[in-house]
Amino acid sequence: MDVIPLLLLVAGSTAVAAAARRTPVPAPLLLVAVGLAVSYLPGVPDYTLDPHVVLPLLLPPLLYTAAADSSYLDLRAQLRPVALLSVGYVLFATFVVGWALYAMVPGLSLTAAMVFGAVVAPPDAVAATAVARRVGLPSRVTTILQGESLLNDATAITVFRVAVAAAVGEGASWVGGIGEFLLAAVGGVVFGLVLMAPLHWLRTHVKEALLQNTLSLLIPFVAYAAAEQVGASGVIAVVVVALYLGHRAWEVDFATRLQEEAVRKMVAFVLESAVFALIGLQLPIVLKGLGEEHEGVNAAWYALAVFAVVVVTRFVWVYPATWLPPMLSARIRGREGRPGWKKPFVIAWAGMRGVVSLAIASSIPLTADGEHFPHRNLLLFLTFTTVIGTLVVQGLTLPPLIRVLKFPGRDAQAETLAEANAQAQASRVAEQRLDELLADERNALPAPLADRLRTVLERRRNAVWERLGQVNPVTGETVDDTYRRLSREMIGAEREVFVRLRDGRYIDDEMLRTLLRRLDLEEAAAYRETAPDR
Repeated sequence: MDVIPLLLLVAGSTAVAAAARRTPVPAPLLLVAVGLAVSYLPGVPDYTLDPHVVLPLLLPPLLYTAAADSSYLDLRAQLRPVALLSVGYVLFATFVVGWALYAMVPGLSLTAAMVFGAVVAPPDAVAATAVARRVGLPSRVTTILQGESLLNDATAITVFRVAVAAAVGEGASWVGGIGEFLLAAVGGVVFGLVLMAPLHWLRTHVKEALLQNTLSLLIPFVAYAAAEQVGASGVIAVVVVALYLGHRAWEVDFATRLQEEAVRKMVAFVLESAVFALIGLQLPIVLKGLGEEHEGVNAAWYALAVFAVVVVTRFVWVYPATWLPPMLSARIRGREGRPGWKKPFVIAWAGMRGVVSLAIASSIPLTADGEHFPHRNLLLFLTFTTVIGTLVVQGLTLPPLIRVLKFPGRDAQAETLAEANAQAQASRVAEQRLDELLADERNALPAPLADRLRTVLERRRNAVWERLGQVNPVTGETVDDTYRRLSREMIGAEREVFVRLRDGRYIDDEMLRTLLRRLDLEEAAAYRETAPDR
């Protein structure tokens, strides 16, 4: 791809994603819609979805960001439903969807149909996470969906490889397929476990934040490539490493954490935007390749039928997988209670497919005699329509569905109270430590500086409690909102003076940058002391 089309893709998708934040439409859906519309404008180049780019270059950083921002403890607590969805459901969907397509399409081999089943089986990590963040799902449901989307790609890619080998006559067997699956899963976990400790050691011993963040950007690619070299699952290796490093992120110095968070969010925002725009831009390419024997009414009916099978299959799996464990185990029933019907319904309806399915489908190879894989163009078309259908139909209806089902939202008051209690406990320990340090004559400080340390600590402790108070009746601001606004006004006034002094040649640009950085850090501190990171 030329540089100009690539730049236009990134710039355009970023602009659309930014605009989506001002609308009630989730960004992934708006990006897909705009991509579909733009694909038919004259002069727009063909944006081919290259699996050799998407899988090794786009998937690792997106998975790493999603896993690092997840909770290892929450995922461990939901290990059973996550495993049932990321492994059990993917295998179930592969066979059900494959058999359905085999029964529908004359002349389609069962192995080729199973290839398609593996392609559309996994809900996409990017789509699920992006929509779940926007609609505000209950925390347990969000954890299950995130955990599923982090691991199901590994299952689907492995099953896909086995099915392709069987379809092109490379002699794959059930025993060989199970062996390859176990190698991928166990190998991915082993690679993740082997890499995570040395990588964490590097992150804690490289003291320069710039180098640490460079390392952070390289980690997902290293983990993915190392595992894939020996046939293990790069997806699982990336997830294992990211969960560990995210769980131990508190051991890294503050400068690295601040920069890393900003860099990760920027990279994920740009990549997610480009990925969803690429989905929409694929339509002309997919239609161009659709064979004449499947054009028109037949292909459209196949697409509708496959979409229905994909949606129904998820319901058929999710409800038994949710209801049976509590029914069969008194321990699970006592710990989790009865699940009811609402949460399984949302989990089943939230199975959007995404760019991973398109990338896997694009990697369907040529057969050994040089001919195209049987019905390859039809499989690509059905993958595209399934991805678009789930993103549009399920993605658009998920927010109103949650409102209709009246899921309780997050209890902001309870969360703020828990945060305030945690801060109060930490502040007490910090005060005790400060008293111990000041009692040592080696740490002697003038009284004003010692008081300043106590004032900063007290302000941090009180800021959380103040969020529980009433708002200003005139401005509608909380106390911490007012504090943050006044702090920024003061810092802004200082910033203007520094710039004026630079312009008057009283200070040079190097000194200006030093002074502005100091103000930037103070402004960031004022914001973080008072603003909840949610």
